[in-house]
Formats: sequence, C-alpha cells, structure tokens
Amino acid sequence: MTPPTRRRAADAAPDASRRRLLEAAKDVFAEKGYAGARVQEIADRAGVNKQLITYYFGGKSGIYAELGRQWARSEAELQDPELPYDELVLGYLRNVFADPRGVRLEAWSQLTGRPDAAEPGAEDLADIERRQAEGELTDAISPAMVMLLSQALVMAPHLMPGTVRRIFGSDPADPDFQRNYAHQLGLVMRLLRA
Repeated sequence: MTPPTRRRAADAAPDASRRRLLEAAKDVFAEKGYAGARVQEIADRAGVNKQLITYYFGGKSGIYAELGRQWARSEAELQDPELPYDELVLGYLRNVFADPRGVRLEAWSQLTGRPDAAEPGAEDLADIERRQAEGELTDAISPAMVMLLSQALVMAPHLMPGTVRRIFGSDPADPDFQRNYAHQLGLVMRLLRA
C-alpha cells in the first residue's frame, strides 16, 4: 500500500505541472503574442514535456483559451457595481500592477485581430450609463469615451514602458511610480464625477 504522503505528492504533481504550464504560457503569450508563441518554449519554461500542453489543454489554442477564462474570472472579481467608479478603476490598476501580463495579452489580441479577443461587454457600458443616470458620473462625456479613457489609463504604463521611463523617470514596476500613478489616476477619475 502506498503511504498517504506519497499519494498526495503524486496527485499534486499533475496540478503543479498544469499550473507551471499556465504561468509559462502567460509569460510567452505576453511577450510574443499568440502567433509568435511556441508550445516548445512554453513547455521548456514550465520544465515539462510539450505533450502535456495537448494532454491538459488540447494544444496551443486550448491553453490560450484557458488563460482567457482565468482572466475573465479575475475581471469578474473586480467588478462591483456598488463601488464608486474611481475605486473600481483603481482596483483594475492594482490588478494590472500586480500582474501586467494580462494587459500585454489583451494588446496582442487586439493588434493581431485574434477572433477570440475580448470585446467590451454591453454590461460595462450599461454600468457607466447607470452611473451617469444616477448622477455619480458626468454625462458630458459619452459612456464609450469614459470606458475607453479608463481602460487606456489603466493599461498605458505597461503598454508604453519606454514612454513612462522618459516622462516619469522611472519604471512602471517601481513601487514609487505605482503609488504616484495610482494617486494621479484617482484624481483624473474624480474629474469624471458629476
């Protein structure tokens, strides 16, 4: 009979391999986009055989789709209609600062025209319209512009790191930059209040 500790370790190994593959895939897709990513590189970075990508995910498109599902779950956790809009946007910013790979994945998807690229949901615009109707946000700016402006300001530091370094004199990963940028973004978002 196998000792329980051995069985637990054996059961944990596939989960660990799967997690390592997902982490490596986030890195490779964020760096190279879908078209430039290679399953061999993902497997090498994860320290596993590339056949495990097919086993766990059905191939390159499957692991990419799983990353999309993870991102969607993460986004859903951030959305709270009761939060003031500026706090909601700052929550997204903190999430991006904690892991900028999602922003880079989104940028690659949008730039390369991937058919499965995330589209803004009608519920996102409806939430902004509701906030405008309730007097939280100004209605002088269209809901679409509020949404685009918010997304652009959240994503910009990681899509334009060279520009950040030139303008702010620091790297987007620098904690001092992040604190200052979050403060400044909060001020900008407050300008959208009614």
